[in-house]
Amino acid sequence: MGPYDTTIGTLLVGIFFNTFLYGLVTYQFALYYQTKFNDRPALKYTVLFLFILDTFHSGAVIYMAWDYTVTNFGNPAALTVAMWPITFTPVSFALAALVTHIYLAIRIWRLTSSKFLYGVVILLAIISFILGTVCSIESWIIKVISELPRITPLVIAWLSVQVIVDIFITITLVIVFSRSRTGFRKTDTILNRFIRGAIQTGLFASIFSLGDLITFTVVPDMNLYVMFAIPIGRIYTNTLLDTLLAREMLKAETDGMETMTRSVMIDSVYWPASSMAQSTSLQLKV
Repeated sequence: MGPYDTTIGTLLVGIFFNTFLYGLVTYQFALYYQTKFNDRPALKYTVLFLFILDTFHSGAVIYMAWDYTVTNFGNPAALTVAMWPITFTPVSFALAALVTHIYLAIRIWRLTSSKFLYGVVILLAIISFILGTVCSIESWIIKVISELPRITPLVIAWLSVQVIVDIFITITLVIVFSRSRTGFRKTDTILNRFIRGAIQTGLFASIFSLGDLITFTVVPDMNLYVMFAIPIGRIYTNTLLDTLLAREMLKAETDGMETMTRSVMIDSVYWPASSMAQSTSLQLKV
């Protein structure tokens, strides 16, 4: 193993994967606006905000890679200092997660009418965001990479809450969709697709959060944690955009259904502009 495999090497792996996910997010963003969904301005601005955040962070980490590998080529001392894109990563990740969790909390509330479940998700999401922001501030103050383990208790608290809220949302959505099965093949097929999507997105985010947590606490001197930390924000944006874009697939899947039933089903699962979403006569059994 070379002298820079666990410093520059792991950093570049994280940046490469982040760039791939950013390309996917860019495609989803363009497709979202091209499809021209009749969404509320708040949701459209939320999508735009996440895309701007992802663009800024992705550009920042590429700049960081250039500074470490080109500007400071032959200067190993530069690798001992955490550049601002590294210290900005926790708050960027926490902010993307907060926005996505709020959207999913609203989705849960629309499906279940449970203020308790909605409140739990919002509370956990806010706590996670605050802890992530504090981690970002503390790491920016410390700056020296070898001294970052000083914030290990904060990181453990932050990422633990992050994993908890991801798993809680996933389990809640799986239970809701499972209980909503009607016995009709087409409807149940759509619900099974929702269940798979909830599990996949929640599992993906949880794996990266756990990877970040384990590597930071067990081998903080190897910089393996940046390989997991840098792309996580893109994963949350991808989750939100994938959920929104799935409405086109849902419309295609429900073409044979009666118009009102299809419209109410779509409204109950997503966050549209239509006032029909407030209807209590949902076709899903929740």
